[in-house]
Amino acid sequence: DRELFFDLLDSKLALVIDQLDERFEIQARKRVYNAPFLMGQGVWIDSEKLGRNDEQREVLKHGTLTVGFIGLAEALVALTGHHHGEDPESQKLGLEIIGHMRGYVDRISNERKMNYSLIATPAEGLSGRFVRMDRERYGSIEGVTDRDYYTNGFHVPVYYDINAFDKIAVEAPYHALTKIG
Repeated sequence: DRELFFDLLDSKLALVIDQLDERFEIQARKRVYNAPFLMGQGVWIDSEKLGRNDEQREVLKHGTLTVGFIGLAEALVALTGHHHGEDPESQKLGLEIIGHMRGYVDRISNERKMNYSLIATPAEGLSGRFVRMDRERYGSIEGVTDRDYYTNGFHVPVYYDINAFDKIAVEAPYHALTKIG
């Protein structure tokens, strides 16, 4: 159910954005004296304008709040039966999904005047944890939860037999959707 998928995706994106906002607020309330090297060495834009007891908020607004993702290949298998390296229609859906995610973070950036971005996450350690949790909940699903990891970001799965040029061609369009800024 693709409509349900996108609804659930939006709810997860909202949850991640809320978590990033909460973390930003905690860091923004810190004072310059809490990060003397970062604030005192000109590492952050405008940090030299702050006094020792000032909040870091205005300086930290120059940073990036990043949403990362893993497992596009497995999501596509769950939705279509094939990942993006196997099937042009899955590739089209994959670009739609990541484009949707990019549009979401861009909209939030414009609304809040903060730098939210989307990245394809390597997440080797996290991907194993997530697949174990999903296997416990949903069982072993071929091409989805039957391995010990989820595929990094938008990569074509490493087990799929594809030549380097075709792999690059499949993955290339995702780079524009996951750049910072």
